[in-house]
Amino acid sequence: MDDEGIENAAILLMSLGEEEAAEVFKHLAPKEVQRLGETIAKMKSIPRERVDGVLEKFNSVAGGQSMLVTDTDEYVKSVLRKALGEDKANLLIDRILQGADVTGIESLKWMDAGSVGELLRNEHPQIVAAILVHLDFDQAGSVLKTFPERQRNEVMVRIATLDGIQPSALKDLNEVMSKVLAGGDRLKKASLGGVKTAAEMINLMGSSVETAVLDYIREVDNDLAQKIMDNMFTFDDLEKIDDKGIQSLLKEVQSESLVIALKGATPEMREKVFKNMSTRAAETLREDLEARGPVRVSEVEAEQKEMLKIVRRLADEGQIVLGGGGDDEFL
Repeated sequence: MDDEGIENAAILLMSLGEEEAAEVFKHLAPKEVQRLGETIAKMKSIPRERVDGVLEKFNSVAGGQSMLVTDTDEYVKSVLRKALGEDKANLLIDRILQGADVTGIESLKWMDAGSVGELLRNEHPQIVAAILVHLDFDQAGSVLKTFPERQRNEVMVRIATLDGIQPSALKDLNEVMSKVLAGGDRLKKASLGGVKTAAEMINLMGSSVETAVLDYIREVDNDLAQKIMDNMFTFDDLEKIDDKGIQSLLKEVQSESLVIALKGATPEMREKVFKNMSTRAAETLREDLEARGPVRVSEVEAEQKEMLKIVRRLADEGQIVLGGGGDDEFL
């Protein structure tokens, strides 16, 4: 959803009132709640015409809906199974049709990284790995950064070598996961963890932590470290994105953030950006880069990390295709 769409959703929720808005929030994912909450907090005053326009648009869309299927439950099951396959669909169907309390591992998604880190700090690395693979990559990476270096490295090795999780193990982790795995022992192990999962988490932990983790893994298993590196998508890999994708990315990035991020970019990466801007905008960006003095490495990494988050969101939305193809393609 673009910025205008988020603002429209925020305006609609504020128009509903607290109780009705709260009911809507119950059906949203943690990241959606966070984005909408931040947007609502920033909207101090809204022109009446804007509110009227949003409500009119909503009424128009809602009014155009009709009951297209007689048994919506069976329809959802059928669509999910066709889209995801039997195993993955079964993980979701009961939660969608029956609902699920936000407890156990699921509740961790609503907590800040520091709190999750405190809860998991004294757990066995294998247990921590099994839990973290259920979180979004950026949240899991942030949690790992709260651990001491040795613990972080040990957990990352286990994430990278995790070859799925048996349903019985998930039941032992918490009650919520046993509800999710309603199929019990008839289900194949959930495809969580592995090299790509480890690579995604490391991508979002910053280069200093990244180096320490990979060095440790290399000592334990050099081939495993290489496989993880092959699956990592870094800022410099943005060069592999096509021009249309770069243009989509540039629409989402503030000029100040772009300047700082490009201070640490390769000449090739800079040129890729310049050629996907208007001549005037590219000229202004060149001047800003030249005029900008030294920038702390940590600031550059932070802005590059934020850009990578935007890239991943756009990739999820289908606006950007990551990777160069082959076995190591990022989807």
